Amino acid sequence: MEPIHMEPIHMEPIHMEPIHMEPIHMEPIHMEPIHMFTSPPSLCSHIYVQVSGAAVWQPMRQAIVAALNKQKVPNTLNILATEYISADVVCLQEVSAAFIDEANGNAKISERFHVVAPHELDGKRDQNSCIFLSKAKFPDGDKAVEITADIEANFPKGFKVPVAKGDIIALNVADVDGNAYVIASFHGDTNGLATIPVLTAFDKTVGGSGKKLIFGMDANTYEKVDLKKRDKQDVGEFGEFFVGLGYSSNQGDVPDRTNYNTYNARTYLQPQLNKACKSQEKKECGDVNPKDFILFKKDTYGVESTKKDNTGNGEYLEDTPFPTLTFPSDHGVLSAVLQEK
Repeated sequence: MEPIHMEPIHMEPIHMEPIHMEPIHMEPIHMEPIHMFTSPPSLCSHIYVQVSGAAVWQPMRQAIVAALNKQKVPNTLNILATEYISADVVCLQEVSAAFIDEANGNAKISERFHVVAPHELDGKRDQNSCIFLSKAKFPDGDKAVEITADIEANFPKGFKVPVAKGDIIALNVADVDGNAYVIASFHGDTNGLATIPVLTAFDKTVGGSGKKLIFGMDANTYEKVDLKKRDKQDVGEFGEFFVGLGYSSNQGDVPDRTNYNTYNARTYLQPQLNKACKSQEKKECGDVNPKDFILFKKDTYGVESTKKDNTGNGEYLEDTPFPTLTFPSDHGVLSAVLQEK
């Protein structure tokens, strides 16, 4: 049995997260295009004009907007079409309808992959999970049967699971040798409170099916959580939970709390000043957490190799804020080669 190489990728389609700018030493910059100029006028005027000058700031601003807004989808597709073109499965979260259309129109990607989107796209937030299936590994991937509704029907009773349309896609699909799979992609809510209920429903729906299960997810788990408040999903608790259901992950059975794949923070150059971080405190008060996972049944697969990437070229730079001008996502790429047992 050939190894399965997959790449779950998280995409944030619209808002622009913090950027590290060398020229004037502004630490990760959070830019929100609609509100770009609504910060206090005196602050913006001082930074734009007095500190950097229009000749420096305007080209810099144009480069940021181009990389993280206008060219975000093309830049993302370029990374997928180069560094991750050999994957068998790619799970993406929070992608726009335009991203799905452009993926289907990309020559390299459409030649290599079936691009499978949820039957019901999220038209309001325009944030959807989707799956790329290798045409070589899954030749009938365009005929995959979506079972998202079956999973949602098994959500725990008496608890409102914070899941919106487009957050989950789950597929029944067969590979070239006729082996049956369930492959899913999921985007959790900001605090990760939907993650355990969704995995519970997934396992209740397909856990005993005998099919090969692969689940790429933005679990939105956190390194540090007040377990008395339980207002966020603790990463260690999540690890104990999925192991209890018979799953393992790209990180093994015990997730490393410090194996981060997000690193971003807001500066004062944005309107929500209550969320701003000082440069020297960006790690403490920013979003620096181990949030994403590739899950699979422990008795089916082992991890042959795994890596993460926040550069777009297969490398991960620790203690480096992102997105950047060359890497448009605020979550790093996680990848793994799974070896069947």
